[in-house]
Amino acid sequence: MATYPNVNAANKYARDVVAGKIPNCRQVIQACQRHLDELAKEKDPAFKYRFDKAKAERICTFIQKMPHTKGEWARRKLRITLEPWQLFFFAASFGWVVKKTGKRRFREVMLKVPRKNGKSIIAAGVGVFGLCADDEYGSEVYCGATNEKQAWEVFKPALLMVNKLPKLRKRFGLQVHAKKLTRSDGSVFEPVIGQPGDGSSPHIAIVDEYHEQPTSEQYDTFDTGMGSRDQPMILTITTAGTNLDSPCYDLELRCQAMLNGTQDDHLFALLYGIDEGDDWTDPAILLKANPNYGISVKADFLLAQQQKAINSPRFTNIFKTKHLNMWASAKSAFFNMEKYKACEDTSLNIEDFKGTDCVQALDLARKLDINAKARIFWKEIDGKVHWYCVAPKFWVPYEQVYNNESKQLGEQFQRYLNQGLLSVTDGGEIDYRNILDDVIQSHLETPSTAIPVDPHGATNLSHHLLDEGLSPITITQNFTNMSDPMFELEAAINTGRFHHDGNAIMAWQISNVIGKYYKGNDDRVMPAKQKRINKIDGAVALIMAIGEAMLQMRTPNEQESIYESGEVGC
Repeated sequence: MATYPNVNAANKYARDVVAGKIPNCRQVIQACQRHLDELAKEKDPAFKYRFDKAKAERICTFIQKMPHTKGEWARRKLRITLEPWQLFFFAASFGWVVKKTGKRRFREVMLKVPRKNGKSIIAAGVGVFGLCADDEYGSEVYCGATNEKQAWEVFKPALLMVNKLPKLRKRFGLQVHAKKLTRSDGSVFEPVIGQPGDGSSPHIAIVDEYHEQPTSEQYDTFDTGMGSRDQPMILTITTAGTNLDSPCYDLELRCQAMLNGTQDDHLFALLYGIDEGDDWTDPAILLKANPNYGISVKADFLLAQQQKAINSPRFTNIFKTKHLNMWASAKSAFFNMEKYKACEDTSLNIEDFKGTDCVQALDLARKLDINAKARIFWKEIDGKVHWYCVAPKFWVPYEQVYNNESKQLGEQFQRYLNQGLLSVTDGGEIDYRNILDDVIQSHLETPSTAIPVDPHGATNLSHHLLDEGLSPITITQNFTNMSDPMFELEAAINTGRFHHDGNAIMAWQISNVIGKYYKGNDDRVMPAKQKRINKIDGAVALIMAIGEAMLQMRTPNEQESIYESGEVGC
């Protein structure tokens, strides 16, 4: 009977992380939990993937036959010994396959890990494995970077590994050249600066220190060139950076959304770092952010760097970015997505609320963008208000789905469309008639006591709603109108008083909300987003709906204060 010691160690690591035996940030815990949850589902015929222990074991074994290439371990001629977290990374990213084909599941893999944590070993090992042992005839493996020095950070260790292993060269017919490795079947492994040449068909592309790349051109070229490969992979290995407009940060946000529950079946991410609220000056935090603490990255070194950052403010961001994996200037999400996930109740159905009063709110954004509707119901249970968000609705123009200037956003819209969560209107602009028809139908199902609408493009639609006997209310999105319901939603999520049906678009948009605080006053806040692609329209509609419902619960003397008073703060 086959044994899988490396796979067993990888799965144990995942269990220990989830159980809290190994300190880790929320995103690593989520990655481990996803792996364990899917292991539990793999026997379900409806689940499309299975974990191939043999393939996972194979890459772990292969990597550990490679020699160290620098430092004391290289001097002693030692072979690589993978740590439990590295075993988990390799096993999870290479072991999951599609049931129907047996081909690798994950097409995109992101590893975010601080400096000195064995990043180059992982990248070089994957490169040699992809060249030699990944069952791909004529394999093309590229390590991409912005400059030659960075590209060689990956390729040089791979070159040294192969040079030190004559048996490996003989078995796979490897030829060592000055700037590339080749095989007789046409396979090649070489560094690439900028975009790969015409005709390139990457089997594995390794993008090192992606945070340094100002555009996604190289990544996109690798991606689009993989169409002829059966099981391609783009492996991104990076630390955090300082540019929140970088494609690397965009990719991380996508990874975070996936870890928070957005369906992205072909994406795997292991993102080491610290959590919001962690004290970065606490020495204990170093172990949490650095999985190779005390192994490849020495404790004394990190402690010295931490003290330097404490004593010298100009070093603070460097330390946070390179050793704690914190994006400089990145703002934290306003809502706790773990708590939000815990509020999910997929049994909630609009049928259960038929005939029940509700508020449905519209965030109409722009004609060229996503538009959202949220319906909110409420009940008093044990003296506390419980909120129910059921059957939200989202619309987007056809052109934004299939011809979006943001490839990432367009693909995301397409996934939601395929899942039946997104409605598409013809042409390049939103047809508000579609929204009007939906609101009228929703009103017949669940009578709307009011319909808050933001002013953008709302005038004409509001007239039509009035003609239908409905009650549109124009709500300006400002501190006065948004602060109380935003804090109420936060409190309801954190205490389990909020209940939702698990809509993936709403979860994604809730996760994109950051707090914009009134200058000098942390008690006044309104929803905002970090980047244009981080849509929050559904979250805004939900906050408006809760705000109107809160108003309806107040006495007549209280109602004047929330929406009728002017706003001077924004």
